[in-house]
Amino acid sequence: MTVVRLRGLTKCYGTDTVVDGIDLDVRRGECFGLLGPNGAGKTTTLRLLLGHTPPTSGSIEVLGYSIPKEARQMRARAGVVPQQDSLDPDFTVVENLYTYASYFGLYGAALEARVAELLELAALTAKANAGVLQLSGGMRRRLTLARSLVNRPDLVILDEPTTGLDPQARQLIWQRLRSLLVTGTTLILTTHYMEEAARLCDRLAILDRGRVLALGSPRDLIAAHIEPRVVEVHGPGVEDWRVHQGQRLATRTEQVGETVFCYTADDRALLADLTNRPELWFIHRPASLEDVFLKLTGRELREAESSSH
Repeated sequence: MTVVRLRGLTKCYGTDTVVDGIDLDVRRGECFGLLGPNGAGKTTTLRLLLGHTPPTSGSIEVLGYSIPKEARQMRARAGVVPQQDSLDPDFTVVENLYTYASYFGLYGAALEARVAELLELAALTAKANAGVLQLSGGMRRRLTLARSLVNRPDLVILDEPTTGLDPQARQLIWQRLRSLLVTGTTLILTTHYMEEAARLCDRLAILDRGRVLALGSPRDLIAAHIEPRVVEVHGPGVEDWRVHQGQRLATRTEQVGETVFCYTADDRALLADLTNRPELWFIHRPASLEDVFLKLTGRELREAESSSH
């Protein structure tokens, strides 16, 4: 079953095309990721999905509803975890959940049971009566996730859900998100963490300048776009080594700062050469989603995507 269907989706602000003819399908019960550098159009795409901004052209269907025309009905069956937490600082943890539930017309004993479930899911039962300002960043993020699930949504949209969190908090949120997938909930997330995308996403789209550059599972994207082995080399004389040896022994090399990245299907000759060069340090590893991302989108820094988009 298709939960989200985009066809020819385009969004322009004046002469600036932020989303440029995107075609995507998201299936029920999968975690679908949107990856891209700053300004790639990820957040704008989420705003279009939710009906917060109208498309310039193209069609959007979410949970069987035509967006933005039927966005209100769709949002009753969706949950959202925004980039910035919008919790009420004057309320306790449990008051935030009850207040948000009232927007969906949820009250009574059934809601009490649901709030207890969500507190447990977010590992916040002991903090139920604590004020929001007493919570750590990780706790606030978990509360925002719990709040998005009050209405038992069929679809949860998460915009960079773990940005700024320490590894322990990130791991806990990943665990909770995987538990949602087991229940058949569909997740759509944006993230800058390649490990997060590789661990959580069944499929993902890499976006740049509003267009889809690649689409598939993390494993399939690595197989299709990058050599399977990577050797990172740095140390005195690495530039000369790259010219005289690295480019000959690897399929492809790239220098970024003081590090030479060597990409190859067979790294044996490369490693044998480096073993005899004690002045150089090296790491050899399998290719990753980050390698694919950087190959497709480049390594230059980008300005942050405008929040108005």
